[in-house]
Amino acid sequence: MHIHITYQSAPIYEQIEYQIRAQIFSGELKAGEMLPSIRMLAKELRVGIITAKRAYDDLVGEGFLYAVPGKGVFVAERRPDDLVSNKLGRLKEQLREAEKFARENGIAPEQFREILREIMEEKDERS
Repeated sequence: MHIHITYQSAPIYEQIEYQIRAQIFSGELKAGEMLPSIRMLAKELRVGIITAKRAYDDLVGEGFLYAVPGKGVFVAERRPDDLVSNKLGRLKEQLREAEKFARENGIAPEQFREILREIMEEKDERS
């Protein structure tokens, strides 16, 4: 498991969560795989134990990880349709954030839609 923390962006626990989720989605972390202990993760990343615990607790709550008392924290088994549903939910959250940013910065809904359309067309052209 590889996690890179930056101290100028999102809260650290969110960065940890995001990167663990991404590694689960990509298959880098497999179902049943044991993760570092909270203390070990905190030490490796040079963050507080509470920060590492928050990230793990949130991911357990979302069903990405499960904890076995006295044994450790493991990657949970996920059905493919659960992964797709979760990805779509996260995409919707990110688009809501982008729409909020656009609204707060005076970008008209038509401009926002056009930007999204351009992004999608750029992706199609690269494929």
